[in-house]
Amino acid sequence: MFSAIAGLHLRRRRVLLLLALVVAALAGAFSSDVTSRMSNSTTIYEDASRPSVTARHTISEATGNDPSQGYVIEVRTERRLAPGDPVPDAVAKARSVLRARPETVAVADYTSRGPALISDDGRGTLVVAALGPLSEKQAKDGTEAVQDAIDGEPALRDSALLGGPTAARHQVGELSFSDLARAELFALPVLLLVLVLVFRGVVAALLPLVGAVFTLLLTFGGLAVAVRGMTVASGAMNLATALGLGLSIDFSLLLVTRFREELARGLGTADALRMCLGTAGRTVLFSALTVTAALAALLVFPQPYLRSMGLAGILTTVAAALFALLVLPGLLAALGTRINALPLRRSRGEAAAEEASVRRWRRRTQVIVGRPALFGLGAVVLLVALAAPALGVRFTGVDGTSLPDSVSSGRVAASMKEHYPRVSAQPVVALAQAGPSDRARVVAYGKRLAAVDGVASVGEPRRIDAANWQWDITVEGAPLGERAQQVVEDLAAEETVSPGMSVSFTGGAADFRDQQRSIGDRLPLALTLLGVTTFLLLFAFTGSVVLPLKTLLMNVLSTAAAVGILVLLFQGDTFEGVLGFTSQGALESTGPLLLAVLAFGLSTDYGVFLLGRIMEARAGGATEREAVVTGLSRSGRIVTSAAALFCIPVAALALSRVVLIKELGLGTAFAVFLDAALIRTVLVPSLMALMGSWNWWAPGPLRRLHTALGLDRLHRAETSAGLPEPEPVGTPGPGPSRG
Repeated sequence: MFSAIAGLHLRRRRVLLLLALVVAALAGAFSSDVTSRMSNSTTIYEDASRPSVTARHTISEATGNDPSQGYVIEVRTERRLAPGDPVPDAVAKARSVLRARPETVAVADYTSRGPALISDDGRGTLVVAALGPLSEKQAKDGTEAVQDAIDGEPALRDSALLGGPTAARHQVGELSFSDLARAELFALPVLLLVLVLVFRGVVAALLPLVGAVFTLLLTFGGLAVAVRGMTVASGAMNLATALGLGLSIDFSLLLVTRFREELARGLGTADALRMCLGTAGRTVLFSALTVTAALAALLVFPQPYLRSMGLAGILTTVAAALFALLVLPGLLAALGTRINALPLRRSRGEAAAEEASVRRWRRRTQVIVGRPALFGLGAVVLLVALAAPALGVRFTGVDGTSLPDSVSSGRVAASMKEHYPRVSAQPVVALAQAGPSDRARVVAYGKRLAAVDGVASVGEPRRIDAANWQWDITVEGAPLGERAQQVVEDLAAEETVSPGMSVSFTGGAADFRDQQRSIGDRLPLALTLLGVTTFLLLFAFTGSVVLPLKTLLMNVLSTAAAVGILVLLFQGDTFEGVLGFTSQGALESTGPLLLAVLAFGLSTDYGVFLLGRIMEARAGGATEREAVVTGLSRSGRIVTSAAALFCIPVAALALSRVVLIKELGLGTAFAVFLDAALIRTVLVPSLMALMGSWNWWAPGPLRRLHTALGLDRLHRAETSAGLPEPEPVGTPGPGPSRG
């Protein structure tokens, strides 16, 4: 396959490059409106089969009220308020603004809901609007209209802030897109500078950037198709951009470096390209497959947000691989030895610098494999210590508290958390299936709900249709906080349910509770798929069952360490000032899951890079330890450079003002850094030196299957065509793997 690709590009590169240019241009034109079609509504985080979602739909159909929507205007007053005081003019104006909106179903303030809507210092109050079901555009237009009305009303302009779940979700989306643009502006110049330093030449450094542009255009085109048939979360753009830049650079770095290495050995352009694709090309293919398989695990979850992130990651990885295997070879064939044009130093100096780098990595690796138990144990102890805080991880969701104080929803959410301990912007709503004749039993059940610890108030039961009754329940604490979650658990406990009455709960706290349960139910399946597909791909690549198992264990260690670092950074308030966020006391619940999948895929990606060179050295006759030393000395700079380059666009997401995006960016950067700096360059060589030939062991039936499928001959067939090369990767070496 790879020899055929090389031959095709050597004969028809102009046609193929022109075709790639046309495809990229068409994808870019088709995706021009993709961001406007993406969603940030509450539905992207929910499982439609859960009771809270079913209850909300029942209420919406019967009453026109959607418990997941709502505006909150906080009004600050010059004098202290008391429940019986006349309504200040600003509060009356806020009520009028909300009642004027067509989506408003009902408006409440302290005169109707009681003193819970007055702040603890008496100088602030909340005006709350219940809304009907809204589309993404209606929520956006409504939020902007209410804000314009506040800005245009003198009594509210300097004393009122708009918040609530509807406004918060809209502002999260706005911040995500603006922060993404800011991250790109920061990352691209830094990337270009580091690329030139890593490639030691301007022309070679520009190729990964060409790949990044192609990858992103193709990915955005794929997302533009997806948004026309499914709900795609706006966060997919952040992931696609960071991952697209990172993977296209990783794959390009591997291929360009190998191509230049073969040219330096004296091969012509044609033979260098064939050798490059037969070795590094095979590695890129398996790397892309492992990353894709990891991201595919997100597709088993019913939440559109997680599915969107999985889809965006898969499209990005496939696009990066297409560029590396089908477009970049044409560019290399066209450039030939001009790939080394505009070097940072003269060609002799470049060759000397490369050899000096290889010697440094060789000396370092020899020290590690000389004392493998010491270095291996030290690396494991450090990773376990970093992972330890992950045992205390707590989870939260996305709401106004994930926004900074510079955004009105963020300020309102922070104020509600601090000054309104007995109120929630989204009350818990109880829905009971009971007929009109069951009023006495319904009233009795409402009294039992009011007696639950943590319930601030329970409204009068309302019959919303012939078969259902509804209560609005105000609970203590923020909807996503531990207190509100515990109250919902107590409300839903069996002993509070009246016999013969079916009851379900919806609203912010209940929705989050169901979301957590939904993710927990699908998590075992996702982890199983992640582990099995990674194992099978690595077995196909290496012919060993030991190496895939070790890789899985090391990936778990690096991922746990990255989550542990996030717990240290984000669950407390120690680093708030440094990182520019307000701690929610927990990690956003989907963040560690996304981090685990990304870290797992990327760690396997770098593992394949390293194993490919070790296998080549081993197939060439090197001893087990010498193969490790040779493989790492030749790939060490590539792996660490690829990781450093990947970390730049991913870490740039830490500039986001949305805590979820900040967590995902920093967590992925830490995971990649730990994998490249500790696992691939210390732990892997230590364990391979300790286990020797047992690294390549596989049971007899699996070895025969590997051979029958031709996987042991794939590399040999691709790299030997027309080249006087030594016997390449894939030839079984000495040891237990020979049966």
